[in-house]
Amino acid sequence: MNAPVTPTKPDPSHFASRETVRWCPGCGDYAILKGIQRALAERARPREDTVFVSGIGCSSRLPYYLSTYGFHTIHGRAPAVATGIKMANPGLDVWVITGDGDGLSIGGNHMLHALRRDIDFNILLFNNEIYGLTKGQLSPTSRLGTRSPTSLKGSVERPVSAVRFALGAGARFVARALDVQQDRLPEILVRAAGHRGAAFVELLQNCSVYNDGAFAFLTDRETGAEKRLHVRHGEPLRYGADGEFGLRLDARTMKLEAVKVGSGGCSEEEILIHDERNPALAGLLATIGPPAFPVPLGVIYCNPEALAEDDAVAGVTKAEPPAIRTTDADLTAMLASEGTYQLT
Repeated sequence: MNAPVTPTKPDPSHFASRETVRWCPGCGDYAILKGIQRALAERARPREDTVFVSGIGCSSRLPYYLSTYGFHTIHGRAPAVATGIKMANPGLDVWVITGDGDGLSIGGNHMLHALRRDIDFNILLFNNEIYGLTKGQLSPTSRLGTRSPTSLKGSVERPVSAVRFALGAGARFVARALDVQQDRLPEILVRAAGHRGAAFVELLQNCSVYNDGAFAFLTDRETGAEKRLHVRHGEPLRYGADGEFGLRLDARTMKLEAVKVGSGGCSEEEILIHDERNPALAGLLATIGPPAFPVPLGVIYCNPEALAEDDAVAGVTKAEPPAIRTTDADLTAMLASEGTYQLT
């Protein structure tokens, strides 16, 4: 008689490949890889049903380090390749790995349309605000004044906000996480993977060689709590070591204000409650940051409406290829004629 076996969740090491992980010491990619492995273990999807697709950059080496299927594609085109994979086999768990340069520069157009089309995969954008693989040039997210081989006197360009970009492209799930916060990163990745539709997660990470300490203000043990706003659906938008600060909405200007809670400051009732389904609030949260505001971390927006991809996949599987009937067997005569072919 066969005894019933209760399935157990795999260990994160179950998703680690045999390849030696090769990133620079101190790179945030190590922490993100660990967070991804923990998220995969939590989801417990079969490895053979999981695909990681990357473009070009330091982050794009990640598929080698996971014991799943993987494609290391070309610069900026990972969303296009992932779209083909997902449309051909909708049952696969597809993840796109990209960086701030790969995904928002040469790949910006592919990123936009993947989010607009709401393809059911997860896009993880590693953001270290620099080009690391090609020796420290400016990236689209580099801050004003950043000195680099392509901006010797400091950048004069306004940086792209990855979260605002995703919201503007129509993404229905937008989140942000910090590489070293292993107590929160896997949870956010599991939420993204469980969303039906395109899920976009910006991962703030350190580049120890070309942009070291870019997010030290968030990771600092003494002052970091005053710069991190962890948003959770249904909870007040409060931050600080003891939650002594919060966000409220100025009804006159319709802008957010950073205030101190209690002790003669703002009352607790005035502090906004996070509603991840509110696109207007998501838009406001996407615009704030240092020095006047903290950095929002967590699920900023999640709209669980019907997935547009379902109709697209159904249309592809049901459609029959059009029959092509040429009017002339002679190719030269056909090309010279007014009508070269006819669809029936």
